[in-house]
Amino acid sequence: MPIPTAEPQRLYRQIAEQLRQLMASGEFAVGSRLPAERDLAVQLGVSRPSVREALIALEVEGMIEVRTGSGIYVQSAKALKPALPKKVGDTPAEWGPLEVMSARILVESEVAALAAQNAQKKDLQAIRTALQKMKQEAARDEVPRQGDEAFHEAIAQACGNSVLLDTVQRFWEARNGPLFARLGDYFEHPASWQAAITEHQAVLDAIEVSNANAARKAMQKHLKQAHKRYSASWRRAPAR
Repeated sequence: MPIPTAEPQRLYRQIAEQLRQLMASGEFAVGSRLPAERDLAVQLGVSRPSVREALIALEVEGMIEVRTGSGIYVQSAKALKPALPKKVGDTPAEWGPLEVMSARILVESEVAALAAQNAQKKDLQAIRTALQKMKQEAARDEVPRQGDEAFHEAIAQACGNSVLLDTVQRFWEARNGPLFARLGDYFEHPASWQAAITEHQAVLDAIEVSNANAARKAMQKHLKQAHKRYSASWRRAPAR
């Protein structure tokens, strides 16, 4: 009889499963407050970003409730929604948000450098138009998601490498998934949008003058700041 192959799991899903089991066993009773994110990371021997991704997954499933300024509370010992798929490589929508951000820092910084070297007039116009759309969305007090995606995709288009374009598009599939959306509910707000727009402008400025090194640094700075915003203390998240 053949032995079934064990399916690997993303780390945040492993952590979420450990926490599910603790809730089901009564270790963390319904209504109780979970230990702080940093304490969970120490107890489980993992990074805080991985714990945050696991907590977001559990909130999407209806098992916990994040009360900004108070803590994270057990809402149910059983998922109210179907558990996220457990196979690695299922869909970008289930990639861990902070892990995606780390990958974007590496990849898109080089994409921006290539765009500075290869962008044509039509590419520059597409990047400018996307940034203008971001500004218009923010002015309407909307999350500038469409303009943001168009901006990064236009830069990837300008870099001249179809594999990198496809990679950036897959990053955005993840960006539009349920985990990213819930994280954005907490840490995206008008001040963060304006900061992102300013950072995008610096990227565009560097690409317009064909300065690859400046474009690389500007994109790296932007994505590191974005990662930092998503990693902020829950207590600093605006009340929803």
